[in-house]
Amino acid sequence: MSTPPSFQRLINLLHFARVVDAGSFAEAAHRAGTTTSALSKAVSRFEQAHGVRLLHRTTHAISLTPEGERLLEGTRDLLREAERLEAVLDRASASGAGGRIRLSAPASLIRARLARQMPRLLRANPGIELELKADDGTLDLAAEGIDIAIRLGPLEGQPGIVATPLGRFPWVLCATTRYVELIGAPHSPADLDAHKQIGFRDPASGRLLAWQFTDPETGTTIRHLPRPRIVVEDMSAIWSMMRMGLGLAWLPEWVGLRDLSDGRIVELLGDWRGPETAVHAVRLDRRHTPIRVRRLLDDLREAALEWRSAKS
Repeated sequence: MSTPPSFQRLINLLHFARVVDAGSFAEAAHRAGTTTSALSKAVSRFEQAHGVRLLHRTTHAISLTPEGERLLEGTRDLLREAERLEAVLDRASASGAGGRIRLSAPASLIRARLARQMPRLLRANPGIELELKADDGTLDLAAEGIDIAIRLGPLEGQPGIVATPLGRFPWVLCATTRYVELIGAPHSPADLDAHKQIGFRDPASGRLLAWQFTDPETGTTIRHLPRPRIVVEDMSAIWSMMRMGLGLAWLPEWVGLRDLSDGRIVELLGDWRGPETAVHAVRLDRRHTPIRVRRLLDDLREAALEWRSAKS
């Protein structure tokens, strides 16, 4: 795209002021990071366009003409204003590292992982104000003013967003060690109906979530629709009930990493684990993304490394 003539004339006039302040074309060119010839031509183009001479040029010096003197102070005012605006832009760019960020994520992920990681995230981003919003995956990012949304599972059918992969996680079938001692452990998904089960109802769809396994011998995917005595719409609550010995639960591993590592909860049918689920941080596809949002995305990638056990 070419520069409009009026803008180019203004640029040439500003070059004139820089030459006068520097005392020579060579010094002005050095300060501006350009060539002496380029500045000389810029001033000459302005003079020719307006039929005036702004400078007397000799081999060793320059001096102002009467017309140049009349234009100089106004041109310096323009130059000072341009420098002021440049400083404003620099401050705006720097301030982009601070400010409010609205982050949405599944409520269970907030409780199980993000809440524990908040101190570190805030220390890494001292200028931000973080607002967390529980999201079952149906929030309208634009309408809700969400800067970053953490979404689980596939992202098909969501145009106009930019997705940053945060990794993958397994779903695990779990029970307390006491439950296993009293009731026993299933040896395959076919044994599950003989056990007490706690089901999860997806609040976004209203459907009872089927448990998924993979046959270790054939690789066939097996879907088990639980017949639970208890159905809950909150994964953290399901984990708590499972810890009380109320039955088996099939949940993302990140819901109870500490219990699993401590051995208070055991994974069942580990050889039958189903496909892992992808996690993404999504944001609206906009031309400019504030520095604070980009930095938090980088930190979330690091945080997500802790959303699965070392054994997975």
